[in-house]
Amino acid sequence: MAEDWLGIEGRVAVITGAGGGIGRAIARTLAQAGCRIAVLDRDGVTARETVGLIEEAGGKAMVVEADISDLASVVKAADAVEAGLGPAAILVNNAALLRNGPLADLSLDDWNAVVTVNLTGFFICSQVFGGRMMERGGGSIIHVSSMSGTYPQPTSGAYSVSKAGVMMLAKNLALEWGPKGVRSNVVSPAMVLTPMSEVIYRDSEIKAKREGVIPMRRIGIPDDIADAICFLASDRASYISGQEILVDGGWSSALLAMVPRPGFDSPGKT
Repeated sequence: MAEDWLGIEGRVAVITGAGGGIGRAIARTLAQAGCRIAVLDRDGVTARETVGLIEEAGGKAMVVEADISDLASVVKAADAVEAGLGPAAILVNNAALLRNGPLADLSLDDWNAVVTVNLTGFFICSQVFGGRMMERGGGSIIHVSSMSGTYPQPTSGAYSVSKAGVMMLAKNLALEWGPKGVRSNVVSPAMVLTPMSEVIYRDSEIKAKREGVIPMRRIGIPDDIADAICFLASDRASYISGQEILVDGGWSSALLAMVPRPGFDSPGKT
C-alpha cells in the first residue's frame, strides 16, 4: 500500500474565499490529498460549484457561507464546520479584496474595506479556528499574502499595506501559538493567471513581457500556489512555522538583473 506522504488524509481543512480562482485550486488540491473541505465564501453559488467539483472527484466537502470580517459570522461558520465535517485541523486564509487607487486620492471607505477583509478578516478567522486548534493540541494555518506585501505595488490602494500586515500577523501567531502546537505560515503568489487577472494576459505582448522577467519564463497558475499550501499544511512541514514561501518562478531572484551594469552586461564578462 502506498504511503500517505503528506499525512493529512481525513483532516478537515477550511479555505476562505474558495469559491473560485486560487481558493478553488487550494480546496481541490487539499481534497485530492484526502482532506475534508469546508468551502467558506460569501458567495454561496460559486462555493457550491467548488463543492460540486470536489464531490465529482470523489472528495468530501461542504459549503459554509460567511463574512470573514464579522466575528459572529465566523463563529457560526466554525460551529457549522464542526457539525458537518468535524473540528478543523487546517485553515487557509485566502479571501481577499482589491480596490485600486492612488493613495493621495484613496477614500477612507476603500482603505477600511480592504484592510478589514485582507487583514482583520485573517485575524478573526485565525482567532476563531486557531483558538479551537489550540484547545485540541495543534493545527496548521496558512495565510495567502502577495509579492506586493514585500514589494509595494503602486495605485493599488491599501492592498500592499494589508498584505504586508498579513506577513507580520503570521509571524506573531507562530510565536504566540507555537507552544500550543499551532503552526502559522505564509504563501505569497507573484504573477498568477486567475479569472481576475486573465484580462491582463489577453494582450499577448504584455504576457510575453511579463514572462520575460520571470526566470522560469511562464506565468504562474493557481495550482502552483495550492501545491505550496498543501505542503505547509502537511506533516512534512511539521517544523516549519513563521515562514513565507514566495511562489514567483524565480522573479525575486532576478531583480538585480534588471538594473543596467555598464561593462558587465555583455555575455562572457564577469
